[in-house]
Amino acid sequence: MIEIKNLKKIYNGITVVDVPHLEIGKGESVGLVGNNGAGKTTLFRMVLDLIRPESGEILSNGEVVAGHEKWKSYTASYLDEGFLIEYLTPEEYLYFIGGLHQQSQAQVDETLAQLTDFFNGEILSRGKYIRDLSKGNQCKVGVASCLLQNPQLLMLDEPFANIDPSTQFRLKNMLKDANKNKGITTIVSSHDLNHIIDVCDRILLMEKGVIIKDIATSSSTLSELEDYFGVGQTLSPPAP
Repeated sequence: MIEIKNLKKIYNGITVVDVPHLEIGKGESVGLVGNNGAGKTTLFRMVLDLIRPESGEILSNGEVVAGHEKWKSYTASYLDEGFLIEYLTPEEYLYFIGGLHQQSQAQVDETLAQLTDFFNGEILSRGKYIRDLSKGNQCKVGVASCLLQNPQLLMLDEPFANIDPSTQFRLKNMLKDANKNKGITTIVSSHDLNHIIDVCDRILLMEKGVIIKDIATSSSTLSELEDYFGVGQTLSPPAP
């Protein structure tokens, strides 16, 4: 579904992303992990054509992402609160997103009713603008807007970072349902190793812009990653 070829991004003379080749197949659940500054968000933003690389290309379903539109119809993403419209209420924003995808207000309400536990009474009918919500509740609105779109590809950057433990648990179940039962390709970044391993069948470990390990999730994955981050980069880089 996603293919990356010779992708390179440079800021102020420093290479922040350098991915010679990467493929993510349709229906995969992929986690992206790495320390701050590893290049995860920059990679996400290039996949979404929000920033352009110095060289290389990204293809989605065989179409070059940069400068094209078709991929946008089946891709949903939430990277941060900048994806939201802060002067709207959650209801106004979600109806707006639904309308962009030819959904009536009743259809949107039907989807939102399924998210009652996820919202935990903190989002709808509160009389607040999105800008007045906590970062965690803004994240809930962003995730809900993605699910409204019935995407083939779902991309979330640090969705567990600002939400409470109960919501983290619900979000994990939602992501697993989206992937396993609905066939949605999911790409999720997170600093929480337990969450990302629980949600994803494949883990990409990124360091200084390079994907140094591509791991199929197994019973040993958590300890392998903990060794890397705790002891000091003990994983061998992939063979050239």
